[in-house]
Amino acid sequence: MPIATGDVEQPEKSEATIQQGRLQALIPVAVFDVAGPLAVYYGTRAAGVSTIMALILSGVPPALRVAGTVIRHRRLDVIGALVLSGIALGTVMGLLSGSPRLYLIDGLVPTVALGAACLTSLLSSRPLMFRLALETMGEDTPKGHEFADMWDHSGFRKSFQVITIVWGLVFLAEAGVQALIIETQSINAAKQSSNLLPVAVLLATFAWTRFYGLRTEHRLRLEYEGANNIDLARSAHTLPDPIATTPDTSHPLAAPGQ
Repeated sequence: MPIATGDVEQPEKSEATIQQGRLQALIPVAVFDVAGPLAVYYGTRAAGVSTIMALILSGVPPALRVAGTVIRHRRLDVIGALVLSGIALGTVMGLLSGSPRLYLIDGLVPTVALGAACLTSLLSSRPLMFRLALETMGEDTPKGHEFADMWDHSGFRKSFQVITIVWGLVFLAEAGVQALIIETQSINAAKQSSNLLPVAVLLATFAWTRFYGLRTEHRLRLEYEGANNIDLARSAHTLPDPIATTPDTSHPLAAPGQ
């Protein structure tokens, strides 16, 4: 349905256009966060490079992607900062210890930190996922102001509290599973998991967020009887998402060596 803005109706983007944009946004993720790191890792190992150095070098593609985003948009957001800090921490600890497993374990620190930040942010005035969504669309933009005004509605506040809880628990659970894989499986298997598992988990979590957003939007529309044009599904689409066209498509589950 059209989105009313004052007396002017602006048509929504077609579903086909949205899906096309998402598929296009998947390309850099697939290249720099999955295929690129694995290609560098196995290529350098085949060339005789040590396992720890191969892991460190495989962190270059995702770092380049974040750097390119910073150059293009002239800012480093929270997610990009976490990705780069994870790569830096893993690199330093890997070089100091020479342990591939410790390198991969250290790469989980940003994921754990983000999960903990989501849960602890529930004690603040605004949960973290709401803040990230607002940052993504721009606080000083008309859309940002409209989005921020939605916080006055209790149903909207509750929905983002639920979303933040789910994402926080998912981050922590993903880190726990990945840590178990690192400790019990081969380095090659752990490396593959460190690139594939975060993306798969994030896609699944975002799919749930979209479903939850659509369901909540319907409930809020009935509750407010159209008095306020609350489009929670559109709000949910602004969450950090590797398949959305956002200022930074770096996914928050990224780990060093990806």
